[in-house]
Amino acid sequence: MIILLDTSVLIDALNARAEIRSFLQDHLRAGNTLACCAITIAEVYAGMRPHEAPATSEFLDALDYYETTRATARRAGNLKAAWSRKGQTLSLPDVLIAAVALEHSLALATANRKHFPMPELKLLPLP
Repeated sequence: MIILLDTSVLIDALNARAEIRSFLQDHLRAGNTLACCAITIAEVYAGMRPHEAPATSEFLDALDYYETTRATARRAGNLKAAWSRKGQTLSLPDVLIAAVALEHSLALATANRKHFPMPELKLLPLP
């Protein structure tokens, strides 16, 4: 299984939150692959302090990377519009992350489950 890590999980791992590190290590031991995408990388770097750059780069570079393609962008826009019609406003970064996961059939690990209400999205429970 390939697991796309939401920004919340990446930040918790970088901040050495023990239960998230253990969660990630357990999945790696089970043979799963951890991944990120453009939005999650951008969000991490937006909140990073300069002295954290080496460790952040090393961690993110170790993850598989999934591009945001034209099809992914279209899917994200359609998701945002569809949920807006249902009365739920979702952020553009979150629908882009969801679209990457859906386009590539990835599971998503996030601490913000309410940001990802799409029933077709496979969300992994966090500790």
